[in-house]
Amino acid sequence: MNTIITIGRQYGSGGREVGTKLAEYYNIPFYNREILKIAAEMSGISEEMFENYDEKPTTSFLYSLVMDPYALGYNSASFDMPLNQKVFLAAFDAIKKVASEGPCIIVGRCADYALKDYENTLNVFIHASMSFKRHRIIEQYNIPPEKVKDEAVKVDKQRASYYNYYNSKKWGDLKSYDMCLDSGLFGIDGTVELIKKAVELREASR
Repeated sequence: MNTIITIGRQYGSGGREVGTKLAEYYNIPFYNREILKIAAEMSGISEEMFENYDEKPTTSFLYSLVMDPYALGYNSASFDMPLNQKVFLAAFDAIKKVASEGPCIIVGRCADYALKDYENTLNVFIHASMSFKRHRIIEQYNIPPEKVKDEAVKVDKQRASYYNYYNSKKWGDLKSYDMCLDSGLFGIDGTVELIKKAVELREASR
């Protein structure tokens, strides 16, 4: 197996679980929030800043203005670039670094865009109906039932804004990915199996 799999996902659709199962099957590294820690170590920008900007296009200008001098490490030379741009570029570099080390699974964070020049990628988007996502969100994130829909809409809007802000492609648009899968239709394990089959076919065609 020589493929790097990137996974975009709707909130509650099981993208992280699918990625974890694939990483276990192929015995390769899995990166979700782990990318933030690697980016912080590489850039000298505090990990807290990566958490704050994670899959969000911007925060308030005032917050950036106040935090910028304190958030940056010695390796960050340019102070004329907005902090959210510095954080994105550092995460971008971290994604390229882990991809250069071999096959892996990377969830979210515009990984497909970061690796657009890599030939051995399979870019997947996972979505599902609200009825499928609802119980997963309640169980996994402890969101009150009456707030599930609002939370799902909010998080997906943030992810879409982040992706669209830095990317010429559109988040969730089938043209932006190699394959889009409905985890509610196929189930988590079925979605995993379909991606495994896609990897097999992709590598056989090279």
